[in-house]
Amino acid sequence: MEDKFIYTEEERLLSDQLLEELKGLLEPLFAESDLPKLRKHLDESVINNKIQRNVFGLNPILCSIQTAIIAVRDIGLKRDSVIAILLYQSVQDDNLSLEDVNKLFGEGVSKIIHGLIHIQTLYQRTPIIESENFRNLLLSFAEDMRVILIMIADRVNLMRQIRDVENTEARQKVSEEASYLYAPLAHKLGLYQLKSELEDLSLKYLEHDAYYLIKDKLNATKTARDAYISRFITPVSEHLKAAGLKFHIKGRTKSIHSIWQKMKKQKCGFEGIYDLFAIRIILDSPEDKEKMQCWQAYSIVTDMYQPNPKRLRDWLSVPKSNGYECLHITVLGPEKKWVEVQIRTERMDEIAEHGLAAHWRYKGVKAEGGMDDWLASIRSALEAGDNLEVMDQFKSDLYDKEIYVFTPKGDLLKFPKGATVLDFAYHIHSRVGNQCVGGKINGKNVSFRTELHSGDMVEILTSSTQKPRQEWLKVCKSSRAKSKIRLALKETQANDKLYAKELLERRFKNKKIDVDEASMGHLIRKLGVKEGSEFYQQIADGKLDPNYVIDEYQKIYNHLHNLNQPREAESAKNFEYENPTPDILKKNDDVLVIDKNLKGLDFSLAKCCHPIYGDSVFGFVTVNGGIKIHRCDCPNAPEMRKRFGYRVVKARWSGKGTSQYAITLRIIGNDDIGIVSNITNVISKDEKVVMRSINIDSHDGLFSGNLIVMLDDNSKLNILMKKLRTIKGVKEVVRI
Repeated sequence: MEDKFIYTEEERLLSDQLLEELKGLLEPLFAESDLPKLRKHLDESVINNKIQRNVFGLNPILCSIQTAIIAVRDIGLKRDSVIAILLYQSVQDDNLSLEDVNKLFGEGVSKIIHGLIHIQTLYQRTPIIESENFRNLLLSFAEDMRVILIMIADRVNLMRQIRDVENTEARQKVSEEASYLYAPLAHKLGLYQLKSELEDLSLKYLEHDAYYLIKDKLNATKTARDAYISRFITPVSEHLKAAGLKFHIKGRTKSIHSIWQKMKKQKCGFEGIYDLFAIRIILDSPEDKEKMQCWQAYSIVTDMYQPNPKRLRDWLSVPKSNGYECLHITVLGPEKKWVEVQIRTERMDEIAEHGLAAHWRYKGVKAEGGMDDWLASIRSALEAGDNLEVMDQFKSDLYDKEIYVFTPKGDLLKFPKGATVLDFAYHIHSRVGNQCVGGKINGKNVSFRTELHSGDMVEILTSSTQKPRQEWLKVCKSSRAKSKIRLALKETQANDKLYAKELLERRFKNKKIDVDEASMGHLIRKLGVKEGSEFYQQIADGKLDPNYVIDEYQKIYNHLHNLNQPREAESAKNFEYENPTPDILKKNDDVLVIDKNLKGLDFSLAKCCHPIYGDSVFGFVTVNGGIKIHRCDCPNAPEMRKRFGYRVVKARWSGKGTSQYAITLRIIGNDDIGIVSNITNVISKDEKVVMRSINIDSHDGLFSGNLIVMLDDNSKLNILMKKLRTIKGVKEVVRI
């Protein structure tokens, strides 16, 4: 059971005092019944022990009142925000419902509290708070901008109260959040004073020794520093007055946090920081004479003190993107000390102190980008004061442009509006995207096509069998994911083509079919494919059946090599194969006579058609002067005659052939028992024929094979082929 909450008398007195202060600040805006109802609820919470001290042991009621004071005094929030601050913890602890808040104090209060509760869900993702993306997510996730302002006020108050607490681990955590998250948020919203306080307090708790070293040094040198500023300012003021300028001058010491950052950046001690303070000359100038008078003041200062040209920063001619305008110059002042001087007008100073809201008010210009436009709207509302109660009208343009989602580790990633789980997967890694099959959003399984929303926590599910597809380009929204998909598709297609090519080559090899480029080229053109890569891609995609491709290739190959297939109506016994002999020998009257005793002539038998004694042949003069002997029915003969007719010579055999030639026969037939022995018996009975090798394969009741024999002329070849055709089951015997 929880310990009873003890509300000390000192805390009660302080609470009453602060409530009265709040009443004084907001009395015109408070309804007559607001404070009595608030007091009643808070008293009941104490009496019924419905509240507990926080992790630091602080009284939550007192903390909420202190936060409300900061929200009103330093930010300018009004009635709804103050009541929401005072009741938030009760709603969070289920001691009060939003419906009750709505009835008692109105919809505006309940809406702010709902936003505070809603935004707390982001912290349950264990985010990496120092990321810029998380700050942007907070701003875009808030249902009402007052939620963010209340969070800043609450963190400022907490940082003020935890100086002496014992829970140092919790103090370090909230200090890191103040430095990485809340100070940058305050800066974005133009709350520069609160931003500096958050930075200094976080440094105080995170870098205790550094903070007090700088603080003690500043205190020790304050008197001397003030005296030096006076010595510097006095003559400058006299010269500016003499020039007829209206102005005021002030010296500003840098914050402890700023000095510490400079010490770390420059890697030096406190004494090595020369610009501990800056002299600011603020001119009261008409807008049409601002630049002229600023440069006039610059001229006066640099005439009196030697400037460092390398340290001139001219944001007068070209203002910063956030609207900041000023001249910065470092000069060598009295006692040879470098002093930074800032020269600007009242208008420029207001912009510098209050951010883009002042710039917008003066110029009527918004900053670039959806977030900056939105923040400028908020700052303008802060400046206006009376309009803070309608701040819920300001909705982030980011809802129309970008979203922020969490990884399981708490990293925050930014995506364009409409991004999907597949975009997230490719952002993590190309391999994760290529193998993505779905995901989990906030623990629930979803398709990879599911759209993401700000604040989602996303996990990716993968499978090693998954591959990217063309339609994924329509699923993804980000250009990064699309480029990775295109690259993956290109690599996948290359691998598929290589696989298809290897598959086809393997099928050809299994069927004992030789592949030549000419026949393959004819096949590709016949199939209506433009190039080889597209041909193999169609096989990979299943648009072309490899078996169909092989059958078509066989037809083209047989046609190109004059290997006519037998008609099914004819039997092997009646089958005859006739080789047409092209009339290639009418070109030249000279005849090359070939016999074994011919000398002084370099000739050889062509390997493409393997001519033997008795074949009709012709000679072809090669580039090196030798002559190749080709059969007249050689598959290359038409091309040689067409392109190189002047190199073709007649040829004939002389006398009786005495050499033996290797001839390859192609045999096709029915796979009957004993077919191989029958073929070998026919060959072995002919003493003038020598069998070198036989290679036969059978498939689906048919056999086919190549037979290599040695014989000395074509007459014996013709006799052998006729004998082979008489064998039962043999359908076709052709010379190749």
